[in-house]
Amino acid sequence: MHKNIKMGILASIAVILIIIFLFTDMGNYWEYVVPNRAIKILAIILTGTAIAFSTVVFQTITNNRILTPSIIGLDSLYMLIQTFLIFAFGSSSLTVMNKSLNFMISVGLMVLFAGLLYRFLFKREGQNIYFLLLVGLVMGTLFQSFSSFMQVIIDPNEFQVVQDRMFASFNNINTDLLLVSFVLILLVSLYFARFIKYLNVLSLGREQAINLGVDYNYVVKRLLIVVAILISISTALVGPITFLGLLVVNVAYQFFKTYQHTHLIFGSILISIIALIGGLLIVERVFTFSTTLSVIINFIGGVYFIYLLLKENNSW
Repeated sequence: MHKNIKMGILASIAVILIIIFLFTDMGNYWEYVVPNRAIKILAIILTGTAIAFSTVVFQTITNNRILTPSIIGLDSLYMLIQTFLIFAFGSSSLTVMNKSLNFMISVGLMVLFAGLLYRFLFKREGQNIYFLLLVGLVMGTLFQSFSSFMQVIIDPNEFQVVQDRMFASFNNINTDLLLVSFVLILLVSLYFARFIKYLNVLSLGREQAINLGVDYNYVVKRLLIVVAILISISTALVGPITFLGLLVVNVAYQFFKTYQHTHLIFGSILISIIALIGGLLIVERVFTFSTTLSVIINFIGGVYFIYLLLKENNSW
């Protein structure tokens, strides 16, 4: 099947799910229900775009299909930043109450971390997948431990503010950041457009990319900044969803059977939107809110992650 036809099928499924989510079971309250659901849909589109986009880029940089920005600890870093701001300044401070300022501080620190990550980890040659995975898990655990320590000793009322940000939720969307997130994703996409031509070459590996004339250090450092901003956006909007990127990008690779990143990025975004909207419909209509979307995605994604690890190990 031609790749454009596959893309059209995914787009059609996404549109159908959006229509179902928006206009079913409204009763006589459509004036309230439709705008409320439209905000959820916008948040899903922005979140799905940011996670899928960043995961494709990150996997190309690391030259494997198992690592994601979430697994390497970027989600945990975001939560550490949020916990520290409340621990240091209190939940009523300007940096916490002003969501735009809070967001920009978080993005700035994550971009700084992306630079350090590149300098001390990805710039070294010969690092295999298990070393990268181990370092990522250690860093994520370290960030979580620092966050937990501060959460234990802060005021219980302020801990509740932190707790609201610890779990992904499309029922508690940070609506103040929707416009900022949309503009940032648009700006990041425009900035990224100049680097997309390098991704197919980067997927061949560091040495091959350098031999083919790519300024590897320059390109990878800029792409890591793009990844950090996108992960900040998705986590700020709805909270951390650890395994979504891993799941949707690998499904996109299997579905499109190509290494052309133009198809992979747009395909992953559509699959991500389908997964989020479909999962939200299941949570609301089947499980009647007895569980959360992030639990379902992380469970399926975690099982798939173990499968990929075992498959990778057998191939060696």
